[in-house]
Amino acid sequence: MVTHKLLHVLCYSIVIAASGSFWTSASAEDENDYYRIVSIATPESQSESRDPNWKPTDDGIALEVSGIAVLSPSRVAVAIRKGEVWLLDGVDRVTGEGETANSVSYHRFANALHEPLGLLQQDESLITVQRTEMTRMRDTNGDEVADVYETVASGWGVSGHYHEYAYGPKADGDGNLWMTLNIGMGLKGEQLTKIIPDAPFGYRQAAWRGWGMKLDADGNLSPVCAGMRSPSGLGANAEGDMFYTDQQGNWVATNSLNHMRPGAFFHHAESLASMNLSGSTIHGVEEIPNGVAFPEAVKRFPQMQPPAVWFPYKKAGQSATDIMLDKSDGGFGPFAGQLFVGEFTQAAINRVFLEKVNGEYQGACFPFRRGFASAVLRMAQAEDGSVYVGLTNRGWSSLGTSPYGLQRLKWTGKTPFEIQEMRSKPDGFELVFTRPVDIESAGDVRSYQMSSHTYLYQSSYGSDEVLGRELTIEEAIVSEDGLRVRLKVDGLRELFVHELNAHGIRDAAGNSLLHRKAFYTLNRIPR
Repeated sequence: MVTHKLLHVLCYSIVIAASGSFWTSASAEDENDYYRIVSIATPESQSESRDPNWKPTDDGIALEVSGIAVLSPSRVAVAIRKGEVWLLDGVDRVTGEGETANSVSYHRFANALHEPLGLLQQDESLITVQRTEMTRMRDTNGDEVADVYETVASGWGVSGHYHEYAYGPKADGDGNLWMTLNIGMGLKGEQLTKIIPDAPFGYRQAAWRGWGMKLDADGNLSPVCAGMRSPSGLGANAEGDMFYTDQQGNWVATNSLNHMRPGAFFHHAESLASMNLSGSTIHGVEEIPNGVAFPEAVKRFPQMQPPAVWFPYKKAGQSATDIMLDKSDGGFGPFAGQLFVGEFTQAAINRVFLEKVNGEYQGACFPFRRGFASAVLRMAQAEDGSVYVGLTNRGWSSLGTSPYGLQRLKWTGKTPFEIQEMRSKPDGFELVFTRPVDIESAGDVRSYQMSSHTYLYQSSYGSDEVLGRELTIEEAIVSEDGLRVRLKVDGLRELFVHELNAHGIRDAAGNSLLHRKAFYTLNRIPR
């Protein structure tokens, strides 16, 4: 029997064995000093989530959160995978300091949806993407129950395969609404009657599977970019540009963060089944390299664009999900303007710093917070800077004690000692810290280790790290204020991930970094 899987990751035994590798310099207890998790609804798990006979707990709503919209300081709306939208009131009263989740009230706003996997407030309505359409839900008579369900976009193919998820919407800086479509996996039987006939390379997919779509202000839905496998996360950066996350699998070496723009192809070759359809932005693909190192594949496949950030498998999570921009201007700590990326398998959140080099995005990922009660699927920031975290692990196991739920992550006001930014330079990298460093330790090249690697672009599942090389740090130059260190590194390579371990760094008071590792995806060396 095939279980209903939301996200493809490797087996649960690997999860347990590998879950700590990215977090070796900090425990969840240490992280709690700076970012505290407050549970709003986290029921105890009644069964292992990969059980084919899985069912929700008997108490209350199966709050398998698949979308979050913050409506006010005291109210959030959540979509759940069962196909409903609920309004939760009193969420601000759950502080973890005496008030309990019993103070939250629940009111069902909408139902009869087909696995909605996103939620967005727009004007007086809520919008979600379900399997076959983007839907606007409105309450026109004031009883807080949707009485109008309006189709605002549709037209993509659905074969009936379980893996054909649809995610969104999220808004870019111009107000356009974006969505992404999962690829189908191993279609068969009646599903094959829904595929694109005579598709390029003989690929068997329904229309626009593996594509990112954009709905403009005039209501026109258009395909933008392709190559997606399981693009669960969507989000805009501070400049308003749109990104998506993808997850390791066939054609996808490891989890990644990708800049969506017209004509870009990223990973999954079977999305090219739609290349010849009217509206396609990708043309002229004649060869798909298979089993070659990624830098070589980019040379041979000019339509393919590298990710802005690779998340090395196990080291930086195993199944990337939602993308959230910290718009709090300091209300969520020292990382304003950066992106936060959910992690399903390890029930965690990672952090991403992005920069533009020669007109293209690239950057570094860092660990941020683990210890959530279940798989992190959705995130939304409240007015005070805190973050609502939506959880669900049905279909594939994650760390944590609950099968689903809603938690809130709050900054305690204490600033952790972290690498705030990692910037590329022509001869190395510049590290920016959240607190002044100890000059002696930060200026000692022995305080750092660095290596680089890339991946294979191949049709088989994922990729090991390949073409690895240890790098020599020739000099570490500390700024006068102690907040920056310039690392001169020999052997930089474009289109390689550069892994940093700043194990010997101390701050001015002698404290170690909360998280000492970073992974920079160096697509282009600044000139």
